[in-house]
Amino acid sequence: MYNTMTVHDILKTKGHGYLAMPPGATAYAALEVMADHNVGALLVMDEGKLVGVFSERDYARKVILQGKSSRSTTVGELMSSPPISASPSITLHDCMVLMTSNHIRHLPIMEIGAIAGVVSLGDVVSLIIRSQEAAIDQLENYISGDFPAFAAQ
Repeated sequence: MYNTMTVHDILKTKGHGYLAMPPGATAYAALEVMADHNVGALLVMDEGKLVGVFSERDYARKVILQGKSSRSTTVGELMSSPPISASPSITLHDCMVLMTSNHIRHLPIMEIGAIAGVVSLGDVVSLIIRSQEAAIDQLENYISGDFPAFAAQ
């Protein structure tokens, strides 16, 4: 069933909001925003254009492990660029393949050249689980002969 569901289905529930920082912002400032909003990544925007994604993974690998300072290193130095993005019409299956093959956990969603939102791997997995649970419930009702949808007829 999740082969027919799309990222648009996630955005309908999650919403189209996103958090962004300019490339000149410090890693420390970006981490504060991420902590305040309990997110693992931010979009990096330069004059309204998506130029990269800054994630906790970028910070861990490019600041901490290289002995840099988060107060003096910019997001632009650390971001993953060019950003990998997708359309809202991409299926959940294809979205999972895209994210896992590129080793990313956050995917900007672009529609007609504008950001439509951001989905995480957790968002994708959560929707797939809910879809599978609904299918299991329907099958259990079918097997037991309990058809609530038809009870009123």
